[in-house]
Amino acid sequence: MDDTNPISISALQHYAYCPRQCALIHVEQAFADNVHTARGQAVHRLVDTPGYEIKAGIRVERALPLWSDRLGLIGKADLVEFHADGTVFPVEFKHGRKREKIHDDVQVAAQAMCLEDMLHVTVPCGTIYHASSRRRREVAITPELRKTVEDIVAAIRLMIEHRTLPPPVNDERCRECSLKDLCQPAVFADAARLKQMRNELFTSGD
Repeated sequence: MDDTNPISISALQHYAYCPRQCALIHVEQAFADNVHTARGQAVHRLVDTPGYEIKAGIRVERALPLWSDRLGLIGKADLVEFHADGTVFPVEFKHGRKREKIHDDVQVAAQAMCLEDMLHVTVPCGTIYHASSRRRREVAITPELRKTVEDIVAAIRLMIEHRTLPPPVNDERCRECSLKDLCQPAVFADAARLKQMRNELFTSGD
Protein backbone atom coordinates (compact mmCIF):
# COMPACT_ATOMS: atom_id res chain seq x y z
CA MET A 1 0.00 0.00 0.00
CA ASP A 2 1.15 3.59 -0.63
CA ASP A 3 1.16 6.39 1.93
CA THR A 4 -2.60 6.93 1.63
CA ASN A 5 -4.33 6.86 5.00
CA PRO A 6 -6.27 3.63 5.66
CA ILE A 7 -10.05 3.66 5.50
CA SER A 8 -12.13 2.64 8.50
CA ILE A 9 -14.08 -0.58 8.00
CA SER A 10 -17.12 1.21 9.42
CA ALA A 11 -16.96 3.63 6.49
CA LEU A 12 -17.82 0.75 4.15
CA GLN A 13 -20.99 0.04 6.13
CA HIS A 14 -21.89 3.73 6.00
CA TYR A 15 -21.26 3.95 2.25
CA ALA A 16 -23.24 0.81 1.47
CA TYR A 17 -26.13 2.27 3.47
CA CYS A 18 -25.89 5.75 1.96
CA PRO A 19 -22.87 7.37 0.20
CA ARG A 20 -23.89 10.81 1.47
CA GLN A 21 -23.98 9.56 5.07
CA CYS A 22 -20.48 8.18 4.59
CA ALA A 23 -19.23 11.50 3.21
CA LEU A 24 -20.78 13.52 6.03
CA ILE A 25 -19.06 11.34 8.62
CA HIS A 26 -15.71 10.60 6.96
CA VAL A 27 -15.18 13.69 4.80
CA GLU A 28 -17.06 16.44 6.67
CA GLN A 29 -16.37 14.89 10.11
CA ALA A 30 -20.03 15.40 11.05
CA PHE A 31 -21.96 13.09 13.35
CA ALA A 32 -25.08 13.12 15.47
CA ASP A 33 -26.80 10.60 17.71
CA ASN A 34 -30.38 9.41 17.72
CA VAL A 35 -32.22 6.51 19.33
CA HIS A 36 -30.84 4.06 16.78
CA THR A 37 -27.19 5.04 17.27
CA ALA A 38 -27.71 5.00 21.06
CA ARG A 39 -29.08 1.46 20.89
CA GLY A 40 -26.17 0.42 18.71
CA GLN A 41 -23.68 1.88 21.16
CA ALA A 42 -25.38 0.06 24.04
CA VAL A 43 -25.09 -3.26 22.19
CA HIS A 44 -21.44 -2.68 21.32
CA ARG A 45 -20.55 -1.93 24.94
CA LEU A 46 -20.98 -5.67 25.51
CA VAL A 47 -17.93 -6.35 23.34
CA ASP A 48 -15.93 -3.11 23.55
CA THR A 49 -13.44 -4.36 26.14
CA PRO A 50 -10.54 -6.29 24.59
CA GLY A 51 -10.03 -9.79 25.93
CA TYR A 52 -10.77 -13.43 25.25
CA GLU A 53 -12.47 -16.47 26.67
CA ILE A 54 -12.76 -20.15 25.82
CA LYS A 55 -16.27 -21.50 25.21
CA ALA A 56 -16.81 -25.15 24.29
CA GLY A 57 -13.31 -25.33 22.83
CA ILE A 58 -13.76 -22.07 20.85
CA ARG A 59 -11.45 -19.16 21.56
CA VAL A 60 -13.50 -15.95 21.42
CA GLU A 61 -11.57 -12.68 21.04
CA ARG A 62 -13.37 -9.41 21.85
CA ALA A 63 -12.63 -6.02 20.25
CA LEU A 64 -9.91 -7.49 18.03
CA PRO A 65 -8.02 -4.90 15.92
CA LEU A 66 -8.17 -5.58 12.18
CA TRP A 67 -6.23 -4.24 9.20
CA SER A 68 -5.32 -4.99 5.62
CA ASP A 69 -2.42 -3.30 3.88
CA ARG A 70 -3.64 -4.78 0.60
CA LEU A 71 -7.07 -3.16 0.86
CA GLY A 72 -5.99 -0.14 2.88
CA LEU A 73 -8.45 -0.89 5.68
CA ILE A 74 -8.32 -0.61 9.45
CA GLY A 75 -10.91 -1.32 12.12
CA LYS A 76 -12.06 -3.62 14.87
CA ALA A 77 -14.14 -6.79 15.08
CA ASP A 78 -16.72 -7.09 17.86
CA LEU A 79 -15.88 -10.78 18.21
CA VAL A 80 -13.70 -13.24 16.34
CA GLU A 81 -14.16 -16.96 16.92
CA PHE A 82 -11.19 -19.31 16.54
CA HIS A 83 -12.34 -22.93 16.29
CA ALA A 84 -10.23 -26.01 17.00
CA ASP A 85 -10.41 -27.11 13.36
CA GLY A 86 -8.78 -23.86 12.24
CA THR A 87 -12.01 -22.13 11.23
CA VAL A 88 -11.95 -18.39 11.87
CA PHE A 89 -14.88 -16.04 11.45
CA PRO A 90 -15.94 -12.61 12.67
CA VAL A 91 -19.13 -11.88 14.61
CA GLU A 92 -20.62 -8.40 14.26
CA PHE A 93 -23.17 -7.21 16.84
CA LYS A 94 -26.19 -5.24 15.63
CA HIS A 95 -29.14 -3.87 17.56
CA GLY A 96 -32.62 -4.72 16.34
CA ARG A 97 -34.20 -7.92 15.13
CA LYS A 98 -32.75 -10.36 12.63
CA ARG A 99 -32.84 -8.93 9.11
CA GLU A 100 -30.77 -9.14 5.95
CA LYS A 101 -29.10 -5.86 4.94
CA ILE A 102 -26.36 -5.49 2.36
CA HIS A 103 -24.57 -2.76 4.36
CA ASP A 104 -24.21 -5.17 7.30
CA ASP A 105 -22.97 -7.92 4.98
CA VAL A 106 -20.36 -5.59 3.47
CA GLN A 107 -19.01 -4.74 6.93
CA VAL A 108 -18.67 -8.41 7.91
CA ALA A 109 -17.09 -9.28 4.56
CA ALA A 110 -14.50 -6.52 5.01
CA GLN A 111 -13.68 -7.90 8.47
CA ALA A 112 -13.30 -11.41 7.03
CA MET A 113 -11.01 -10.16 4.26
CA CYS A 114 -8.83 -8.35 6.82
CA LEU A 115 -8.57 -11.52 8.89
CA GLU A 116 -7.51 -13.43 5.78
CA ASP A 117 -4.71 -10.96 5.08
CA MET A 118 -3.62 -10.84 8.73
CA LEU A 119 -3.67 -14.58 9.46
CA HIS A 120 -3.09 -16.05 5.98
CA VAL A 121 -6.20 -18.20 6.25
CA THR A 122 -9.44 -18.48 4.29
CA VAL A 123 -12.52 -17.00 5.98
CA PRO A 124 -15.51 -18.24 3.96
CA CYS A 125 -18.22 -16.79 6.20
CA GLY A 126 -19.00 -14.40 9.01
CA THR A 127 -21.89 -13.94 11.40
CA ILE A 128 -24.14 -11.08 12.46
CA TYR A 129 -25.65 -11.30 15.94
CA HIS A 130 -28.96 -9.43 16.17
CA ALA A 131 -29.32 -8.37 19.79
CA SER A 132 -33.10 -7.82 19.98
CA SER A 133 -34.00 -11.24 18.62
CA ARG A 134 -30.83 -12.87 20.04
CA ARG A 135 -30.32 -14.67 16.77
CA ARG A 136 -27.36 -15.11 14.48
CA ARG A 137 -27.36 -14.75 10.72
CA GLU A 138 -24.55 -16.30 8.73
CA VAL A 139 -23.06 -14.26 5.87
CA ALA A 140 -21.30 -16.15 3.08
CA ILE A 141 -18.22 -14.24 1.88
CA THR A 142 -18.90 -14.84 -1.80
CA PRO A 143 -16.78 -13.60 -4.74
CA GLU A 144 -19.54 -11.10 -5.52
CA LEU A 145 -19.51 -9.73 -1.96
CA ARG A 146 -15.70 -9.50 -2.02
CA LYS A 147 -15.90 -7.51 -5.27
CA THR A 148 -18.49 -5.20 -3.68
CA VAL A 149 -16.10 -4.55 -0.78
CA GLU A 150 -13.25 -3.71 -3.15
CA ASP A 151 -15.46 -1.44 -5.27
CA ILE A 152 -16.70 0.45 -2.20
CA VAL A 153 -13.14 0.91 -0.90
CA ALA A 154 -12.18 2.45 -4.25
CA ALA A 155 -15.28 4.69 -4.26
CA ILE A 156 -14.65 5.93 -0.72
CA ARG A 157 -10.99 6.63 -1.45
CA LEU A 158 -11.96 8.68 -4.50
CA MET A 159 -14.64 10.52 -2.52
CA ILE A 160 -12.18 11.41 0.24
CA GLU A 161 -9.49 12.44 -2.22
CA HIS A 162 -11.80 14.85 -4.04
CA ARG A 163 -13.80 15.78 -0.92
CA THR A 164 -17.07 15.23 -2.73
CA LEU A 165 -20.47 15.14 -1.04
CA PRO A 166 -22.95 12.89 -2.91
CA PRO A 167 -26.55 14.04 -3.27
CA PRO A 168 -29.11 12.89 -0.68
CA VAL A 169 -31.13 9.74 -1.38
CA ASN A 170 -34.37 11.05 0.19
CA ASP A 171 -36.01 7.65 0.67
CA GLU A 172 -36.92 5.28 3.51
CA ARG A 173 -33.29 5.12 4.66
CA CYS A 174 -33.51 8.73 5.82
CA ARG A 175 -36.10 7.97 8.51
CA GLU A 176 -33.60 6.17 10.75
CA CYS A 177 -30.53 8.23 9.90
CA SER A 178 -29.13 10.32 12.75
CA LEU A 179 -27.73 12.80 10.20
CA LYS A 180 -31.09 13.66 8.65
CA ASP A 181 -31.12 17.20 10.05
CA LEU A 182 -27.59 17.84 8.77
CA CYS A 183 -28.25 16.21 5.42
CA GLN A 184 -31.68 17.82 4.82
CA PRO A 185 -32.72 15.34 2.09
CA ALA A 186 -36.22 16.78 1.70
CA VAL A 187 -34.88 20.30 1.10
CA PHE A 188 -32.52 19.11 -1.63
CA ALA A 189 -35.27 16.96 -3.16
CA ASP A 190 -37.62 19.98 -3.27
CA ALA A 191 -34.91 22.06 -4.93
CA ALA A 192 -34.33 19.34 -7.52
CA ARG A 193 -38.06 19.11 -8.25
CA LEU A 194 -38.28 22.91 -8.58
CA LYS A 195 -35.39 22.90 -11.05
CA GLN A 196 -37.06 20.16 -13.07
CA MET A 197 -40.35 22.08 -13.13
CA ARG A 198 -38.56 25.23 -14.32
CA ASN A 199 -36.83 23.29 -17.09
CA GLU A 200 -40.12 21.75 -18.19
CA LEU A 201 -41.83 25.15 -18.07
CA PHE A 202 -39.29 26.89 -20.30
CA THR A 203 -38.95 23.99 -22.74
CA SER A 204 -42.66 23.21 -23.07
CA GLY A 205 -43.16 25.84 -25.77
CA ASP A 206 -40.43 24.47 -28.06
